[in-house]
Amino acid sequence: MIRFSNLDRKEIIQELSTQTYDLVVIGGGITGGGIALDAASRGMKVALVEKGDFASGTSSKSTKLIHGGLRYLKQFDFWLVKEVGSERAIVHKLAPHLVLPEKMLLPLIDGGSYGKWLTSIGLKVYDILAQVTGDDKRQMLEKKEALKLEPLLPKKILNGAGYYAEYRTDDARLTIENIKTSLNYGAKALNYAEVENFIYEDEKVAGVQVMDVATGTQFNIKSKYVISAAGPWVDELRSTNNSKKGKRLHLTKGVHLVFPFEKLPVKQSVYFDIPDGRMMFAIPRGKITYVGTTDTNFNLDKDNVKTDIADAIYLISAVNNMFPDIELELDDIISSWAGLRPLIHEEGKSASELSRKDEIFTSDTGLVSIAGGKLTGYRKMAERVVNRISKKMEEEYDLDFKECSTDKIPLCGSQFKKFKHVKKYIEEVFSKIEPDGFVHYDAWYLVTNYGKQTEEILEAYKTFKNSDAGLRMLRAELKFGIENEMVLNPMDFFIRRTGRLYFDIDSIRTYMEPVLAEFKKSYDYDDAEILKFKEKLEEELDSHSNFSLERA
Repeated sequence: MIRFSNLDRKEIIQELSTQTYDLVVIGGGITGGGIALDAASRGMKVALVEKGDFASGTSSKSTKLIHGGLRYLKQFDFWLVKEVGSERAIVHKLAPHLVLPEKMLLPLIDGGSYGKWLTSIGLKVYDILAQVTGDDKRQMLEKKEALKLEPLLPKKILNGAGYYAEYRTDDARLTIENIKTSLNYGAKALNYAEVENFIYEDEKVAGVQVMDVATGTQFNIKSKYVISAAGPWVDELRSTNNSKKGKRLHLTKGVHLVFPFEKLPVKQSVYFDIPDGRMMFAIPRGKITYVGTTDTNFNLDKDNVKTDIADAIYLISAVNNMFPDIELELDDIISSWAGLRPLIHEEGKSASELSRKDEIFTSDTGLVSIAGGKLTGYRKMAERVVNRISKKMEEEYDLDFKECSTDKIPLCGSQFKKFKHVKKYIEEVFSKIEPDGFVHYDAWYLVTNYGKQTEEILEAYKTFKNSDAGLRMLRAELKFGIENEMVLNPMDFFIRRTGRLYFDIDSIRTYMEPVLAEFKKSYDYDDAEILKFKEKLEEELDSHSNFSLERA
């Protein structure tokens, strides 16, 4: 594994500022990470910069599904359903430990969006477009069968259910593994590196001016081409480049709430109607169940997207409406997340009616921007934009690059041919850690986050001497994150690399102090910096989990 650490930050910046690259990618989300891997694996010299942490924007705040977009059939968007449906199987193959099969139940209720006949035909079309085979093909269930799978469904108004295949992931982990995999092909990547302006030669973009957010120093990166994959910030960069013309972004906010599993003990994932005509997911994940999402217009601070009490009440009401035996309250929320969708604006269309297709914009100065799209389609988005850059570069510089091959490149941590091998490996890991008091969930968590990289974490675990086994494992994870995943501060670790803020929030409260001590030792942070980190962590804990009416 190639070392990827902020402990080497000076050396990384030195290389970025003294080399000339074929391509600079702005944005370290899933789209930028996918572009870096695609371009580097074709033979391009690639640099990627991200103004915050990798995946700190939209790419850590999705519904965390690699799904085929069933609802887009209702909009007759067959092309999108076909593409993302096919991509599910490819991305699962590239990282079967990280993109997990997830059966989805679609209840059919009185007055609901989906009737039996149309659902049956729709799911059949869905299977055909997405090239679904074998046991994953859709099934139509009678009421009794649906209640057996999910007893919490509303018996009085339930008429049956559709049952079909999807995949679940951790979007932030998928992003970091794409970026790490790109390093194997020579790419360079840096977080906390904000593009403030562009370098021009003969009125064409020839690189970027970057602010090192960690130190406040500036440096330049020279390149033949620049791609902006900055998500919600694409329009700002186009404006900086004097190219904000033509289509523009339309930002919508999506919110998810997290509950203890015992408060919403669905036996499996459910995609269900809510009274205003939209659809929502309830997804069990280890210790918790999360629900979402909203789809509302957003015009506020893009760097400070929060779940408000109105969002929370809307989602809780929808869940209580579908699961009448469940009576969730605001106090039951243990965490939440809110993110932005950078959609392409279309006049006269509401937030939920906007297309999820991606689009590419090229300015007069040569800046290429890509926006829109879905998490599931990130690999194809990258292929399309790199095809365009590759063709231009070959014509202009007489270079020769390979064809796209990212459908055959396993992501870091993936040494599994099939999902059954992932399950077998989880049992192997469990047998190793069970004697120290760990439960099966702990083995599942390690493998579905890190895959075979779990071995490196377990080796580090053996070297620590704390009496608390949980703390030893956390320290081993942190060591891995600092040395191999560019973790620079506790928020990187607790939020994006491990997902603990969402899926195991109490562990942050339990281990905050020893983790802060590890950061102080690793980076030689002073007491004032550690205090700032602690205050920021406490602020994140409060804003994600406190929905008391007093706060409103």
